[in-house]
Amino acid sequence: MPRMMNVLIVRTSSMGDLIHTWPALTDLARHVPDLEITWLAEENFADIARLHPAVGEVIPMAWRRWRKNLFASATWDEMNLLKNRLQTTDWDVVVDAQGLLKSALPAWLAKGPVVGYNWRSIREPVASLLYSRKFDVSRNLSAVDRNRQLFARIFGYTLTDKADFGILCGERPGWLPMRGYAVLLHATSRHSKEWPEEHWIGCGKQLFTRKGLISVIPWGNTKERARAERLAAALPDAVAAPRLGLAEAAGLLGHADAVIGVDTGLSHLANALDVPLVAIYTDTDPAKTGVIETPFAVNLGGIGRLPSVEEVLDALDQRKGIAG
Repeated sequence: MPRMMNVLIVRTSSMGDLIHTWPALTDLARHVPDLEITWLAEENFADIARLHPAVGEVIPMAWRRWRKNLFASATWDEMNLLKNRLQTTDWDVVVDAQGLLKSALPAWLAKGPVVGYNWRSIREPVASLLYSRKFDVSRNLSAVDRNRQLFARIFGYTLTDKADFGILCGERPGWLPMRGYAVLLHATSRHSKEWPEEHWIGCGKQLFTRKGLISVIPWGNTKERARAERLAAALPDAVAAPRLGLAEAAGLLGHADAVIGVDTGLSHLANALDVPLVAIYTDTDPAKTGVIETPFAVNLGGIGRLPSVEEVLDALDQRKGIAG
């Protein structure tokens, strides 16, 4: 019986970047089944890595937290523990799928050959100096396609299928009312990416009137919680969600009748779960950062382009799986 290969995937952050790595893992598990896959990820996104069934173990790291206390002894203790963990396994291959110094350095510390993108293919070319093998992958491809091409070239197989994120949504959260619902993903990383509150209210009211869907509104911090509660108060039977972990967020999104979201990682998670999705862009280019358009999902808007409520609802009506 052949020995299982130990593979370490290094893709530390952010949520969208980890989600965009899932299809490459699905390909890898199909084409090279005799693997033990471990994923090194930022501690805040470890649950995203755990959602993929091909991943056997997730090693959390805390660079975002460590860099705020870089000279503290506790920080160095944790960094040494991570180094020891990376060096207790003889990795057959270590894949830096991120291509940044912050990912290349821990990959280089692991006990095994490091592979990744070549000098021309990544935003921080100096990271490629730490790789033993390097691969040329066009930067004009989407993030999903870049990851898929990189993994295919490293492990020597040809891509023939469409991208498959390869995950299941998990359980429906028990606190949800037993009726149809739409998730409104209003929270994003900066003000310029937001959709106006009056648009969310207009959209939520129309979803209730036209489709009988209540609105469920997640949040991630105090400011977003206040907005979620304002929106819920203005909409019929709406629910401001409790604080959610990433696994519970997957259950919420995966059982939704519809999802409308701005430029945020949870929109990409909904995209991976094949639920009817409209992703709204107001200050970024969806051709570069948008969701993968499918019969279930579409991008609207762009830099300086604010989609209207009717545009969003019309686009949602055209999505596969949406109720009439």
